[in-house]
Amino acid sequence: MSNNPLIDLKRVGKYQALPFDEIKLEHFLPAIEFGLQEAEANLAKIKENPDNPNYDNTFRAMQELSEVLETASGTYFNLMGSESNDEFKQLAQEIAPKLSIFSSKMISDPILFERVKYVYDRLETVGLTSQQRRLVEKQYRGFIRNGALLSDEDKEKLEKMDMELSQLSPKYSQNILSATNAWEKHVTDEKEIAGLPENAKKAAAFRAKQKGYKEGWLFNLQVPSVLPVLTYCSNRTLRKEVNNAFASRAYKGDFDNQELLKRIACLRYQRAQLLGYKNHAEIVLAERMAKKPEAVINFLDRLYAASIEPAKMELAELHAFARKLDGIEKIKPWDLHYYGEKLKQKKFDYQAEELRPYFKMENAVAGIFKVAEKLYGIKFNPVDDVPLYHEDVQVFEVTESDDTYIGLLYLDMFPRETKRGGAWMTTYQSQGYRYGKDRNPHASIVTNFTPSTEDSPSLLSLDEVTTLFHEFGHSLHGLLSNVQEASLASPNVYWDFVELPSQIMENWATEEEALSLFAHHYETGEIIPEELIEKVKKSKTFNAGSGSLRQLGLSYLDMAWHNTAACGIEDVYDFEMKALAKTSLLPPIKGRNTSCSFSHIFAGGYASGYYSYKWAEVLEADAFELFLEKGIFDKDTAESFRHNILAKGNTEDPMELFIKFRGRKPDPDALLKKVGLK
Repeated sequence: MSNNPLIDLKRVGKYQALPFDEIKLEHFLPAIEFGLQEAEANLAKIKENPDNPNYDNTFRAMQELSEVLETASGTYFNLMGSESNDEFKQLAQEIAPKLSIFSSKMISDPILFERVKYVYDRLETVGLTSQQRRLVEKQYRGFIRNGALLSDEDKEKLEKMDMELSQLSPKYSQNILSATNAWEKHVTDEKEIAGLPENAKKAAAFRAKQKGYKEGWLFNLQVPSVLPVLTYCSNRTLRKEVNNAFASRAYKGDFDNQELLKRIACLRYQRAQLLGYKNHAEIVLAERMAKKPEAVINFLDRLYAASIEPAKMELAELHAFARKLDGIEKIKPWDLHYYGEKLKQKKFDYQAEELRPYFKMENAVAGIFKVAEKLYGIKFNPVDDVPLYHEDVQVFEVTESDDTYIGLLYLDMFPRETKRGGAWMTTYQSQGYRYGKDRNPHASIVTNFTPSTEDSPSLLSLDEVTTLFHEFGHSLHGLLSNVQEASLASPNVYWDFVELPSQIMENWATEEEALSLFAHHYETGEIIPEELIEKVKKSKTFNAGSGSLRQLGLSYLDMAWHNTAACGIEDVYDFEMKALAKTSLLPPIKGRNTSCSFSHIFAGGYASGYYSYKWAEVLEADAFELFLEKGIFDKDTAESFRHNILAKGNTEDPMELFIKFRGRKPDPDALLKKVGLK
């Protein structure tokens, strides 16, 4: 025995949960090195097998090279985002290249490819199941797209590129976290934070105490700290300081990402060229619903045409409102949230902060569970005998209505310096057959929500509740997966399809029938008033053009970096300004930059895929129309969505799955109608 829980794989209890309480930093590298040796040995056995290649001795064997390697590497990269320090992150510079070298060698091995090709060429005669056929086709394309047909010299070039890329993205991500943690603003004069809601004040005061300040309020660049300042603080100077700090993270200074992201973009372009593609976008989109860069640009342009004039009118209205209210002659980025909130209050007669008392965090969590139970008949029960990687984490057993075990759900809700910003869902174990057994999924939701203070529970904003529903949709996709082949399990689907289950769930966060289940005042128990819900729903189309334009701008920026000959780009700022020119309605401000902290595309898997958020909005708007027609808790509609979308993973083409659910292809006008742009 090695005394390394990642090598011995001491999974705990009836759930076979990871032993987080035993895993230490020093365990990862030895486990990954052990797993790589194990995988190399198993690869050699596949290559040396004298029998004709078949599904079991080639494809299944290739998927099951080393459970130690799969578990150790997956756990490491999950924890790097949710519970790590600088020493932990630095280890990625050793781990990532080792994994990249192994992956590159495997995917470009000529003997392995010949075995894959042997089965692929006989698909019609070898008697595979539909899932096995899909996996064979996917694996074959993967070999082609990763250099199987290249010369030995070009394979070596590709391997070097992949190794370098594997080192650059973690560095980019680490710079953002370091830049975020490096900035803070301590305020001692209460006049400087005038307008800030009491809940945000308490959080800032609590933050100051935690950092050792005897008095005052502390602000940092975590979203729960930034957003209240930008939305409610009447001190324009403070809003400017916070907004500029947030918008300039990892741009220049000690944690500058400019050279890193230019190198990442260039390597991606060179890699695509080496493989016979025009650019990175082309190679990525070949495995997406959109198929080609031209289709993405046309899609974005269609939404842009519907958004630009409404956005201009909304900005003009906001500017006129700010001028009349406070004499603002030139509206700036740090004014948009502030005056937008005030204008929304005037138009719809409610303040976003009115909603917080109805969204106690524990009630919101109970709410997502009740919604899922009414839709799919599943149950969530807290468990306390599962090891945790941090004391804030909660774990729930997920079962069918008859108590049949489905999987585990981890919840990690609050910000800390050892966690990166944002919100995401991930898996510690996917559903499906692997290593000789059927495995139940272990999903995790990680967020950075408004934490509780000494005298107030965690009360969420509507945006945070919506985010919770969004990530819960992702987790349902993983938990309700029902496939045989684990590598085809949900949510391992096309990138422009993966956001459908998450974004459709957001709708239940503002439906009265759903809110009545959990949106109760944390002190009085009163259900959220119907008139307040109606105001919220009416306000959903507020500044729809501007909101659409912001998302489109990020999508255009992503495509600009990846649908071009990226090695010729010299100035990050100038390049970004050109890419955002048609979606930016305010003059650019020097010292601010989006690309340097755009982790979605430079460190998070969304390269050439950020458009998928808008793409999935079309899918979900059209899909949710059916729920509205039949009833938001209609059992037949929910069962169809579960069976045709959530359960199927990547076992069928996503467009075919959508057609099975909706009865036709998605209608782009559904989104425009939903947000009031048509």
